[in-house]
Amino acid sequence: MTSDAVPGGQATLAGKVAIVTGAGKGLGRAYALDLAQRGARVVVNNRRHRGDTEHSADAVVREISARGGSAVADYSDAADPRCGEHLLATALQHYGRLDIVIANAGVSEASSFHKQSLDEFRRIIDINLMGTASLLHPTFRHLYQQRGGAIVVSSSAAGLHGEHGLPAYSASKAGVIGLCRALALEGAAHGVRVNTIAPFAHTAMTRSSLPADMARRLPPEAVAPVVAWLASDDCTLNGEVVIAGGDRVARARNLLSDPVDLSHVAGAMDTAWRRLGDSTPTRDYTSAVALFLDFAGELPP
Repeated sequence: MTSDAVPGGQATLAGKVAIVTGAGKGLGRAYALDLAQRGARVVVNNRRHRGDTEHSADAVVREISARGGSAVADYSDAADPRCGEHLLATALQHYGRLDIVIANAGVSEASSFHKQSLDEFRRIIDINLMGTASLLHPTFRHLYQQRGGAIVVSSSAAGLHGEHGLPAYSASKAGVIGLCRALALEGAAHGVRVNTIAPFAHTAMTRSSLPADMARRLPPEAVAPVVAWLASDDCTLNGEVVIAGGDRVARARNLLSDPVDLSHVAGAMDTAWRRLGDSTPTRDYTSAVALFLDFAGELPP
């Protein structure tokens, strides 16, 4: 996928400074390399792994440098509550600013809920949801105070629809989507845009579940231009969930059907639900309050 294969694919990021977590391999690596190619200076974050002969973050920095870009490695663990503060300090120390945060670090599981311990469930939530919150708490505040910046957070189709065998992962990614929607509303008046990306790509996380022919059509590099566009000044999206993979992008939203008035329906809920099942949800809302006011506002006096 070339950089001009998606809307805004040629977006320049010259002069911008970006943090990318989980950037040592897979999608994070593809994001870091693409951002750097577009002119951004990148803080490449990936935690250390036992037995590494070369740290993955160092390898990506070396690739960026070899291509004429600028990057610095960071080894903070995304599960560490201090990770966000450390990454912000690294960006400011080396480059004097921060403009873009790509929250990509995360882990998955392969276990049914009834077989999981709560400790195992909590570990996924702590890394994926609380790790994202720990990263965004200081960095979102910094962008909010400087009145400008872009945040792109890795979510998942599992967070939108759930998936058997991924209960904690699905819950954590649904939580990430809710967090980002709230931050998009909070940051809008201060020039901070917050969107999530639900990527489909062949990575270490998906390797065992993707057939070879499908894996070839879903390289991580195909998602990177979409993330770069979301991070660029060319993009005005805020509070969106963008699904991307291969040469395709889609928009995901929570929609509401037209309500059914139970007081006018014989058989009450059974009949009402049949009507709702035959309807197509079309109502879109910018916030929970907007939905509430619309729903409650239609109640008879």
